[in-house]
Amino acid sequence: MPGAKMRKKSNTPRRLNPLPQQHSMPNSSPFLLHYGKISLLVIFVLVVCFILLLNKSLRKESDFRSDVPSNQLYTVEVVNEFPHDPEAFTQGLLYADNDTLFESTGMNGASSVRKVTLQTGKVKAIQRMPYSDFGEGLTLLGDRLIQVTWQQSTGYIYDRHNLSKFEKFHHGMPDGWGLATDGKLLFGSDGSSTLYHIDPQTMKVVKKQTVSYQGDEVHRLNELEHVYDEVWANVWMTDCIARISHRDGSVLGWILLNNLREGLLHNLKKKIDVLNGIAWDRDGDRLFVTGKWWPKLYEIKLHPLKTPFNGDIKQMCMPPAFPFS
Repeated sequence: MPGAKMRKKSNTPRRLNPLPQQHSMPNSSPFLLHYGKISLLVIFVLVVCFILLLNKSLRKESDFRSDVPSNQLYTVEVVNEFPHDPEAFTQGLLYADNDTLFESTGMNGASSVRKVTLQTGKVKAIQRMPYSDFGEGLTLLGDRLIQVTWQQSTGYIYDRHNLSKFEKFHHGMPDGWGLATDGKLLFGSDGSSTLYHIDPQTMKVVKKQTVSYQGDEVHRLNELEHVYDEVWANVWMTDCIARISHRDGSVLGWILLNNLREGLLHNLKKKIDVLNGIAWDRDGDRLFVTGKWWPKLYEIKLHPLKTPFNGDIKQMCMPPAFPFS
């Protein structure tokens, strides 16, 4: 056969049916066994390292998600849409009764307090403010509509039945942004992280709270509403509403409404400003929101977020303090 080696003839008698010969080298079995053990050890170490790294990664993801428990985040379902004056720079909003809203609007020369029909968005009564006044937060306590003004420590108290009857007052906040009431106290904001408790009889600040979430202050508190024994606040320049405990100032949860503004921008292609304006129909348990120069007012229903939140809630809803001059 090609390649076969020639063997010398031997004088030794040939055995019939010889046993097969062993062709393994001496000591080859221990070598292979040793090598196999090393290979299995290396594979085992690699598998263990992979599992440890995977667990570490999963723990990091779990730790990140646990920073924002799902029961603290809410999305919204739009139940109804109503017309809203697109020229209204909404600064304060509240529901009175019989499908009637009261609204405070801002901008120098365009500020007002108005009574609005919910279904049509039509203004039923209006009190225009002097050019020097920039209207801000608004709340209703009994028959008194109470309004604060921007960059001033003053505000106005109107007769809800006759907006032309009003008086001026001074409060103890450095600035006037938002205003709400639980029927006993007034709650105010000045664009910082402070929530003010105000005596509605003397209109003086009786308590201050720093609003915080997970150890960080929540700045730019804007329009306020008292809902479900909480103070809800629009956070200026975000699409977020903070649900605040007025007992200790902690944020209990976040309502995410970015879909409303994004929907308006996509469909209308016209100038609108930020989300601002929360109203609660206590008897009917209805929630309404709108924004500055928004052509629509929305009735919304809250739903707890069911899927894990992979974003940064602090980046989304907690902008830095604004350097007001």
